[in-house]
Amino acid sequence: MSPMRNFSARETEWLLELDGIELASFKRRALAFLLDWILIGVTLLPIFAGGVWGYLKWREMHGHAVPSNTNIMVGPGMFKIDEKNPPPGEKSEGKFLEEAADIVIPVLYFGLLTWKGKGRTPGKRIFKIRVVSLVHRHLTLWHSIERALGYGAAALEGGFGFIQFFIHPYRRCVQDRIAETIVVTESSYKLMQAKTSHPLLPDVGSLAELHQSDESLPTTN
Repeated sequence: MSPMRNFSARETEWLLELDGIELASFKRRALAFLLDWILIGVTLLPIFAGGVWGYLKWREMHGHAVPSNTNIMVGPGMFKIDEKNPPPGEKSEGKFLEEAADIVIPVLYFGLLTWKGKGRTPGKRIFKIRVVSLVHRHLTLWHSIERALGYGAAALEGGFGFIQFFIHPYRRCVQDRIAETIVVTESSYKLMQAKTSHPLLPDVGSLAELHQSDESLPTTN
């Protein structure tokens, strides 16, 4: 969607529809987050580790230097390459791959699955909660990735970014404030959707298009 020339308050209607929706508890959010990290550790990290091992073997077969006695360690939320003889004075290839695993894999997991799941990762599905945008009727790919990056921002604050759940009036952590989202219970979300005059719609570029899309929806008696 291209930037608009004029400000539009069309999100006000969406906020009114969200008014009164039940916010998810910290316990549900924490358990869903923990489960997602376990899933990353037992699925994506082993796949990534296998790819790294194959890459190192490929380099070795083609005559490239490979750090000797290299061990790849994988666990829930952990990927580490133990190099016995890393190159002095510069960042080793193993450290680069570790950083890539720490950043890229969680961002892809939370970003893509939140987007494809319309606000639900596997962990959130199990604990029946959902991420909802405060300004859009749907979560775009960029907003989902932006929220995933927000987990890193919350962690960099020594975990205080997560503790802000208990301070913010609408239970928003740092990642929610960055991506302008809230986390709600699935039951209240479905109830809200049943009451609203129209379900989730893609964003539109102008008020005229919004009105046109509203007129095309079936009316209820």
